[in-house]
Amino acid sequence: MIDTGQTAPDFTLPQDGGDDITLSALRPAPVVLYFYPKDDTSGCTKEAIAFSALQPEFEAAGAKVFGLSKDTVAKHAKFRTKHELTVPLLSDEDGTVCEAYGTWVEKKMYGKTYMGIERSTFLIDGNGQLARIWRKVKVPGHAEEVLEAVKAL
Repeated sequence: MIDTGQTAPDFTLPQDGGDDITLSALRPAPVVLYFYPKDDTSGCTKEAIAFSALQPEFEAAGAKVFGLSKDTVAKHAKFRTKHELTVPLLSDEDGTVCEAYGTWVEKKMYGKTYMGIERSTFLIDGNGQLARIWRKVKVPGHAEEVLEAVKAL
C-alpha cells in the first residue's frame, strides 16, 4: 500500500478527448488524482460536478485535477458532455493504475462480495511525492477539503 511521502506511481493513460496523460510530465504542477467507481452513478456524478465547479480555483492554485476510473474513454466523453464537466477523465481500463494506487479493493454490498474501485483521492506535490491521501471518501465537502490541501502546499 502506498503512503504519503512516497513517490507517486507514474503512469500514462488516455483521457477523454484523446490525448494521453503522463503523470511525471505534469511536474512541477501539483496533481489531484481522484479515483471513482463508475461514470454516471449518483455519487460519482456529484463528485465530478464538485471538482468541476472548483476547477478555476484549482487552476489558480497551479494544480491539475483528473478523475480516474476503469470506464472507457468513450463513456468518459459521454459523462463529461452530459454533466458539462470540466475535469479531464482518465481511463484505466486494465486497472493497472488502480492496482498501483491500492484503490482496486474487495467491496461488499447487499451481502455480495465483489472487486471495485474504492473512492480515493491523492494529492501529488510538484516533486511527484504523495502529499495527502484520502481513502473511503465521502463526497459532500470533499472537493473543498482537497482544494484547501492544495492551497496549503
